[in-house]
Amino acid sequence: MSNEEKDLSPEEMSVHREEEVVSEELEDVESLNKALAEEKAKAENYLANWQRAQADFINYKRRIEQERNETVKFANATLALDLLPVLDDLERALDNITPKLAGLTWVDGIGLIYRKLQAILELHGLTEIKALGQPFDPNLHEAVLYGEGEEGKVVEELQKGYKLHDRVLRPTMVEVGKGKVEEGEIAEEEQ
Repeated sequence: MSNEEKDLSPEEMSVHREEEVVSEELEDVESLNKALAEEKAKAENYLANWQRAQADFINYKRRIEQERNETVKFANATLALDLLPVLDDLERALDNITPKLAGLTWVDGIGLIYRKLQAILELHGLTEIKALGQPFDPNLHEAVLYGEGEEGKVVEELQKGYKLHDRVLRPTMVEVGKGKVEEGEIAEEEQ
């Protein structure tokens, strides 16, 4: 016991001890409140991190699903691109049939094969790019010549272009109009 406690009566001692106990309990409550606040902050941090991780995972799943759909959608792009020259050759052959051959059944059979190949490719998302008379669009057309015609418009289609779904598989090779040529300009060009 300290000197102060020796001078105190038993009642005062009891009050003093109670004050000490209350003081210790207040310190305990304060430390508990501080610890509780720290734990709440940790819990909020964990919750925020978990929510962020969950959102990242949902975005990851969505992105992977989109990439998978794109892969499936364009998996046959190389095959379609390899078949386009065959389609072009069949079209050229059918365009150059003489009247003498036009009525033969084997020629009609080749025409049916061409249409069947075209239908199968269209079924898988291949579409022809319409160019003739359209404004020149470098995203869809490849200008290989300039000629007489309305400026900036496609005046002739030299090779058909195709899209697979919404992507250009092969641009259309076109001749683009550069305006009407005056007779004086023709004479200058000949010299």
